[in-house]
Amino acid sequence: MTHPMNRRAALAGLIALPAGLTAAGLAGAAFAAPLSAADKALVDKATAYLQGLTSARGRFIQTDPRGSQTQGDFYLQRPGKARFAYDAPASKLLVSDGRFVSEADTRLKTVNRYPLGQTPLALFLAQDVRLDKGVVISRVSRLDGGFSLTMSDGRKQTRGSLTMNFSDSPVGLMGWVVTTVQGSTRVRLTSLERVGGLDAKLFATPFPPARTTGRP
Repeated sequence: MTHPMNRRAALAGLIALPAGLTAAGLAGAAFAAPLSAADKALVDKATAYLQGLTSARGRFIQTDPRGSQTQGDFYLQRPGKARFAYDAPASKLLVSDGRFVSEADTRLKTVNRYPLGQTPLALFLAQDVRLDKGVVISRVSRLDGGFSLTMSDGRKQTRGSLTMNFSDSPVGLMGWVVTTVQGSTRVRLTSLERVGGLDAKLFATPFPPARTTGRP
């Protein structure tokens, strides 16, 4: 059986969000330092891309702070819905139904759930995606063929950060990194395909939830 702490570390890149980087926290942003016009253009480019990503599916690889890797399929449908299904032998499944994110163990048939607004999925799945409000954008970095945006808590109540990585031409989400005091969890998208629509059953909670909690 997977130790609860190991399971929580494995899920951190998808549902554990540094304090302040929540949907509510995205309501009053600042910048660590004045951004150049070029930096602001990249922020605007990323925002427009995410706003236009209404329905998609693909594959991901997740690396936890200890270097262990898991992978699986993901499905996104804005606003509010997502599914991350991990390949065997992992028995993890994450489903957002628009209100809650359910963390399921398909082997034990147990589910814990958390308000969507307190997870990083809220950033991707919001009706109106905003990357320019609510947090401190501490860094805009150029990558080989792309760029990254690093965000931190504007209230300075945590040292955690969220870094989103994008390709440039064309613009596309490549993955993200959640960094907390426990280390960094990396999620790399190995494929992402826009689709016309997805089956609503993909976003249904698989089992009755064992509990609902305020934080992952």
